[in-house]
Amino acid sequence: MATEEVNKPPSLPSYPQLIMNAIEALNDKNGSNKTSISKYIESKYGDLPAGHTTLLSHHLNRMKQTGELVFLKNNYMKADPNAPPKRGRGRPPKPKVPLPPGVVLTPARPRGRPPKDPNAPITSSKPGTGKPRGRPRKMARPEGGITGNSTLMSTGSGRPRGRPPKVKTSPLTEVSVGH
Repeated sequence: MATEEVNKPPSLPSYPQLIMNAIEALNDKNGSNKTSISKYIESKYGDLPAGHTTLLSHHLNRMKQTGELVFLKNNYMKADPNAPPKRGRGRPPKPKVPLPPGVVLTPARPRGRPPKDPNAPITSSKPGTGKPRGRPRKMARPEGGITGNSTLMSTGSGRPRGRPPKVKTSPLTEVSVGH
């Protein structure tokens, strides 16, 4: 955009001024559309920058956003100076009720957990039951010799953990019986 501003002849007014002049000169009660504004500017000021249509669109949108122009039915009109300001998005905030005199506001409580008092006595609270916390320890193995499979002993049922091993079938060999 800076190069377009440099290439612009000094006699050419700013784009917002050009747009306002065009709308005033066209003087249509329903407003003027973008093409009529562009044609008026091109006829009045012959040598325009290369990106004239882009610049015109940009400035029309910006003037519409700021409230200098009103966009209605694809036409741009000058904003009414007596019109109330445009309402913002969302629900407006509730009006604050003034406090009666003599009432003192307490400061709001800060977010988060309050810090611990360093001067407070340390109290060790023990759980109500005599059991220790967490998972109980595994049972100790008996000192005597272990007979049989250790996996059978530890599980409690007669079957070891996991999938049973695949039984290997030995191919049957034919035995010839002599007569």
